Amino acid sequence: MSVYHNFHILAKPSGPICNLDCKYCYYTEKEAYYQKGHSFRMSEEVLESYIKQYIASQDSQEIVFAWQGGEPTLIGIDFFLKAVSLQEKYANGKKITNTIQTNGTLLNNQWCEFFSANGFLVGLSLDGPESIHDQYRIDKGGKATFKLVMRGLELLKKNEVECNILTCVTRDSAYKPLEIYHFLKEQDISYIQFIPIVEREMNEEAAELSLSHATPPSLLMEEAQQTVTPWTVEPGMYGEFLNQIFNEWVAQDIGSVYVMNFEWALASWIGIPSPICIFSEECGRAVAMEHNGDLFSCDHYVYPEYRLGNIADGLLNIMNLPSQRAFGRKKSDILPSVCRTCQVRFACHGECPKHRFLVSEQNEPGLNYLCASYKKYFKHIDPYMKIMKQLLQEGLPASDIKEILPGGLGIKRKV
Repeated sequence: MSVYHNFHILAKPSGPICNLDCKYCYYTEKEAYYQKGHSFRMSEEVLESYIKQYIASQDSQEIVFAWQGGEPTLIGIDFFLKAVSLQEKYANGKKITNTIQTNGTLLNNQWCEFFSANGFLVGLSLDGPESIHDQYRIDKGGKATFKLVMRGLELLKKNEVECNILTCVTRDSAYKPLEIYHFLKEQDISYIQFIPIVEREMNEEAAELSLSHATPPSLLMEEAQQTVTPWTVEPGMYGEFLNQIFNEWVAQDIGSVYVMNFEWALASWIGIPSPICIFSEECGRAVAMEHNGDLFSCDHYVYPEYRLGNIADGLLNIMNLPSQRAFGRKKSDILPSVCRTCQVRFACHGECPKHRFLVSEQNEPGLNYLCASYKKYFKHIDPYMKIMKQLLQEGLPASDIKEILPGGLGIKRKV
């Protein structure tokens, strides 16, 4: 059996702890797994073991460390100073880069100077203009967070920190695509990622685990529980949301604004393996590591039955467990027949297993909740992607499509 060396870890140094209480968050409720008074802080021993093993395990010359939460800045700058020091100690000639996902409310000059000095890529959560952002992104006291996030964004800009914006799309905000997109462009933001919110209502299994609303995904592809939370985007609206933004982006902004959803799609049309796990044919190569070193099959599968082991057990051993390989293959193995014959399968591959809880017209389980959206979206962008692919094959930038499409939105190429 071959040994997999290239994989990705989402490390959570402060576990699920967060200073916010975002209504749609699926991770902070994982606090229920631990006893009251538990210290949600990664020890230096776990940190060093992780950094040493992760660098040694990878075949590539560039090693990317991804820090998430909860809210990872709660652990303090000293932790990350130690992390950077250990990365330098064990780099062995490899290039080390760091990414961190934050809600931005705790950022100050010290944090941003640190990010800038150490080349951190910051993913900042910002759902749009104030009224949209504050609908769900509130603190523990129920107070709005928009102004704090915007202050954090300005500090990141001031310190010239590379920053990506992560925008969650909910049932309500899906109806305001251009309002959100225009707002983000007004902030001079160049890198954007739109994330659909899909969460099922709590079931008996979740209640037994003391979870608030998330349904453990162990049954996602075996049952047809379709009741979703009030903030979950409607099945077809996420596609419409992306299409409206795509129309403006391809006409005006391609080459200057990078919408990661569109970049990922172009990779599929070119024939490059998906750079993101949700659109890969198989998954299982991106795991989550909790603050105590416990590893889980996926960030969306941090449930007891998907615990793989602890970093102390040996990272390569864990990543090559037969159970984890089976977890990754299952995404493709149980794809419904309607997906296997779908015209956009090459770009979708059934998307994330977490979202595959509908039943197809052929009465097969495992249909993605967002299937209608992805069909709408991928079919809409298909002619544009084919033109961009041709441009790239001719050695021209994909952004030249703006000159090819009369009026910005036509499909016919100039002769």
